[in-house]
Formats: sequence, C-alpha cells, structure tokens
Amino acid sequence: MTTIITTITTLLLFSTITNADNPPQPTPWPEQFHSVLVLNSTDELQLIDLYYDWTNGRNFNIIQYQLGTVLYDIEWNNGTSFFFTIDSDRQCSSVQLDVGILRPNWLAGATYVGQRQVDGFVCYVWEKADFITYYEDVVTRRPVKWVFYTGREAHVMTFEVGAALEDAKWQVPWYCFEQTTPVTTMEDISGTIRHRGLVDFGTRRIANM
Repeated sequence: MTTIITTITTLLLFSTITNADNPPQPTPWPEQFHSVLVLNSTDELQLIDLYYDWTNGRNFNIIQYQLGTVLYDIEWNNGTSFFFTIDSDRQCSSVQLDVGILRPNWLAGATYVGQRQVDGFVCYVWEKADFITYYEDVVTRRPVKWVFYTGREAHVMTFEVGAALEDAKWQVPWYCFEQTTPVTTMEDISGTIRHRGLVDFGTRRIANM
C-alpha cells in the first residue's frame, strides 16, 4: 500500500513539474465568431455583441449601455474605425490608426499564471502587456472572461465559432461621411498601439498587442 501511495505521489509530482516546464498556451481565436459579452465595472454595465471577422479583415462591436445608448463600433484592418449611433441624434466619429484589428493569435507571448475558478469554470489564466488578464475554460478551451487593467470585467455569455454577420450589416451610415468632425489620430488614443480589437470602453484605451 505504501508503495502504491509513493508511486502516485511521484507521478503527481512529475506531472506538476512537467506542467510548470510546459505551461498551456492560449487557444488562438477562430477567424470568425460571434460572442455576447457583459462588461461590468463599479459604475456601469454594457452588453456587447462582438462579431470578429479576421477572414474579411473587420471587427464589429454593438455596445448597449444600461438603460442608455446603443453605440456601433466597426473596425477594419486598414486602420479605419467608425463609432456611430443610428438613433435620431445620428452621432458619428472616426478613428484612423496605423494598424488593423487583433490577430487570431494576439495572445501569443502572454504569461501563464495558473488555474482559477471563474464564473463556475476551471480556467487557465494568462496576463498580457500589463493590459489584460484572460481566462479560458480548461475543458472546452473557450474564453470565459477577461479583465482590463482598470478592473473592468468582460464575461463571455456566448461564443459561436464560425458565426458571421452578413455584409450589408457592416455598412457605415451615410451621415458619417457628411459630418466634418475631425478624425481622431493614433496619437490621440495611444502612441504605441499595434493592434486593435480589445477596447476598454471606460477609458477608450486600446490594447498594445
């Protein structure tokens, strides 16, 4: 009996050493998916429909503020983004950056920090660029949650691999091209942006990935 216990202990110890030497790597995002996210902070809730479409070089966030405005954020790989509403106010602003949307493997190089129980799931956890902590279900390898450096939390409610939004839905309203509001430049947001796609809408800071 003692021999069996010793053997099991040795195997567990070896497994721990192996995992420490070869930590799990984040699963790359699929080239197309749709996800519903709940963003939570101390003073605001947002419900976000995220359509990620690396295949066509575009990313779409539909942001519902609690009991408030719906903001549409369309981003392209040529560095152009539009933020607009489709209500009677017809608000629109644009951003021109030197970079495109997040790559599917944007988490490459993230630091593995272990496993944690999050939202009822056992998750692998990584930290990236002092900007974000990312949680991934150890069983399905789907994202469960990410936390921005500000403490704002994005909880993943659905994750539909391969789901895509029809082309007509990506059309920016006509009034975005008639307004004379100055275009926001890269320097207005961050001087070191490399890729977009994860925006902390509480501060408008974009990840340096």
